[in-house]
Amino acid sequence: LQPVYFAYDQSAIQSGERAKLDAARDYLTANPQYRLLLEGRADWRGTAEYNLGLGDRRAAAAKQYLTGIGVDATKVEVLSKGDLEAVENADEATM
Repeated sequence: LQPVYFAYDQSAIQSGERAKLDAARDYLTANPQYRLLLEGRADWRGTAEYNLGLGDRRAAAAKQYLTGIGVDATKVEVLSKGDLEAVENADEATM
């Protein structure tokens, strides 16, 4: 499955990213024995607390989208990683 990208400091699912979540739904439908862990992440900018919250909002938005297109909520778990794996002062290609 492909990562879903968000605009800077945003948690709304952009229309260009929805196909990735649609593919996740298709995968879960074809493989009902599996579950999906959505990890919300942020870049290095902002405080650790803010970035954990942003990561949580992003993962929750992806879960809400998936449940809205028919994925059973019990098949999807969310986890915020915030900026824990972000590279400080990374360029746009690295972020």
